[in-house]
Amino acid sequence: MAGVGPVGGGISSSDQLPLDGRVAIVTGASRGIGRAVALHFRSLGAKVVINYASSSTQADLMAADINSNSDSQSVQAIAVKADVSDPAQVKSLFDQAEQAFGTVHILVNCAGILDAKYPTLANTTVDDWESTFAVNTKGAFLCAREAANRVCRGGGGRIICITTSVVASLLPGYSAYAASKAAVETMTKILAKELKGTGITANCIAPGPVATELFFAGKTEETIKRLADACPLGRLGEPQDITPIVGFIASDAGEWINGQVIRVNGGFIV
Repeated sequence: MAGVGPVGGGISSSDQLPLDGRVAIVTGASRGIGRAVALHFRSLGAKVVINYASSSTQADLMAADINSNSDSQSVQAIAVKADVSDPAQVKSLFDQAEQAFGTVHILVNCAGILDAKYPTLANTTVDDWESTFAVNTKGAFLCAREAANRVCRGGGGRIICITTSVVASLLPGYSAYAASKAAVETMTKILAKELKGTGITANCIAPGPVATELFFAGKTEETIKRLADACPLGRLGEPQDITPIVGFIASDAGEWINGQVIRVNGGFIV
């Protein structure tokens, strides 16, 4: 893991970084884990496409900050609005990435939603179920499908879906969320096999409880403490706990990892 470089810090043009010359699209990149992944990729040398659905101010400021702090005179990051559940908007996301930077090498599908009411299955509405699957499952499918047809072939192509360790922990109140992510994990494993001969790998990273807006929404202090205590390391994860493994898989060093679901959760579920 030491070979993938630092989580943060400046870019030195004299150093060959693991993702130099690579272009990465990160969906849901204006906040939370997606934001941390995009910043980490930039620290590893990649040019990044920051996808967002509604947080335009955060995404634009993030892109501006990356570009103002870059040693390069060329643009290193752009922000692109796209609803990942809309096929036309997903196509446009890739179109804009290619227009700005050329061939896309890496997709990280991080866009996701969670019902902060945490209803039991018996109390889950059809609308809430469908909205969860529209973003988490259909969105992952549309982005992965576009990537399978458009990312770099012959080496360096990466499709990485962020799922969840809830698929394994089976927490009550997460039926729609866990089911939507379990479908993505199965899809990604099959995709890895279907991409035989292309040099493109497909994997899932499945975090446990991570201190993000998505995690905190609707939870009581008691629930948060209970979930933190359930981890052998005695704390919640942070986005920076997730980014190194995503960076490793995106790099050449991670090529032999393919068709896998990697649970990154501090031992929350084993």
